[in-house]
Amino acid sequence: MLETSFGLIFFLKKPKPELAGGMRYVYCRVTVNGVPKDISTKRIWHPSKWSVGGGRATGNKEDTKTLNAYLDTLTSKIYEAKRSLIEENKEVTSEAIKNILLGRTEGGKTILPIFREHNDQIAALIGADFAPGTLERYETCMKHTRDFIKWKYQADDFEIRKLDYEFISQYEFWLKAVKKVSHNTTMKYLANFKKIVLLCVKRGWLLRDPFYAFKFSKREVDRQALTEVELKKVWEKDMGNGRLALVKDIFLFCCYTGLAYADIYKLKRTEIAEGIDGGKWITTKRQKTDTPSRIPILPMAMEIMEKYGDHPQCENENRVLPVLSNQKMNSYLKEIADLCGITKNVTFHLARHTFATTVTLTNGVPIESVSKMLGHRNIKTTQQYAKIVDRKVSDDMARLKEILRK
Repeated sequence: MLETSFGLIFFLKKPKPELAGGMRYVYCRVTVNGVPKDISTKRIWHPSKWSVGGGRATGNKEDTKTLNAYLDTLTSKIYEAKRSLIEENKEVTSEAIKNILLGRTEGGKTILPIFREHNDQIAALIGADFAPGTLERYETCMKHTRDFIKWKYQADDFEIRKLDYEFISQYEFWLKAVKKVSHNTTMKYLANFKKIVLLCVKRGWLLRDPFYAFKFSKREVDRQALTEVELKKVWEKDMGNGRLALVKDIFLFCCYTGLAYADIYKLKRTEIAEGIDGGKWITTKRQKTDTPSRIPILPMAMEIMEKYGDHPQCENENRVLPVLSNQKMNSYLKEIADLCGITKNVTFHLARHTFATTVTLTNGVPIESVSKMLGHRNIKTTQQYAKIVDRKVSDDMARLKEILRK
């Protein structure tokens, strides 16, 4: 039924039992197509200071101004509720407006079920369109979203239609202040959450994108890598024949190939093939991004690979190297760093940084080639490594000085 008439008034209602001093409750009456619904404003006022015709408090005192300002705000909310019903193509009734004002939106769509549906679809496409790491990131983001809603709103879920800039900005604050997440990681979680929000916008469940005025910004990170001297120290350090020697070899293999832990862990012997130059190449896909990565194998990496040619685990599982768990690898790496006198925080991912900077860019390998070997989708990602190669800058400027001198 179409809306043919609409009315809105504020009035005083005599309570039972009566309040002290003759005070009365302030009520709002919304009438649509002749059907009225009364809504309590949770305020009280005296009839002697009330205009029945104007539906407002009278006088110039501060309490009068405060009440009237509140009634003006409530009026705006009522018209906003009416507008939202029209935009959502729903019937405008006094009952529907009252329900919106009181937060009674039974059947209203909420965030977490939509998030769950999104993640379930990603899970079904693992190995086809998505890598396992993608699902893991969205699952973590969903958990953070649930925990934030409980922290901020003391609720188990949050209505999609109520998403606004305040929700986003407070979510950012919570990630940084409560969860102690770094700025860049916070931006990644919010970017993941934005995908869910945009799904709601596209499906018509949310009228506007609450991220509209939000600024995504990333701060530059000092990506540490081993220097040429430090890399040589690790290579030459005798670790015996135990676990330290194994971890050292796997770490160095990644320093000379640029593979991340997840990629060396799953690297099969069948992914070693003859390249365009007749030499051995690694031909694999990055687990994180599912992008192809083709890397010519340097002599140092080849030496390590051949060392484990007859290793039982490698032979039985068709692996290039017998890689341990990431936690164990990083634990042993700290011990290796101490034995080599390296004070940097040596983790497995440092090997990838070392390949990008010390092994390739510093030695003049073009950034486009490095980007392709690393499996980066965007060369801007590779440029982050180029910013810290001081020796390369020094060598380039030395050549320029020589040219200018001549």
